[in-house]
Amino acid sequence: MTDKQTAELPQPLTETVELDVPIQRGSQTVTELTIRKPKSGALRGVALTDVLQMDVTALTTVLPRITQPSLSKAEIGDMDPADLVQCGGVVAGFLLPRKAREGSE
Repeated sequence: MTDKQTAELPQPLTETVELDVPIQRGSQTVTELTIRKPKSGALRGVALTDVLQMDVTALTTVLPRITQPSLSKAEIGDMDPADLVQCGGVVAGFLLPRKAREGSE
């Protein structure tokens, strides 16, 4: 594949994050999350700059809308900081325009 063909491949609509510290939900243990690329409606009520800067409040608002299994705000508040950074990086990456993503590869 040429560089141009590689650059034209669509961005994935979901990304899986393996949690360093699993989330315990009663008898269920969540070890990984699937994060889907947010549509504009999932970003309502937050400033895009806050999401791009991985602001905790912004991520606490957006992640319950785009994670599978869906996380509660309380679960995000209890999440290991390293896992929150991983999730925030995925979300921020989804928001970058194609040209910005190409420049970072």
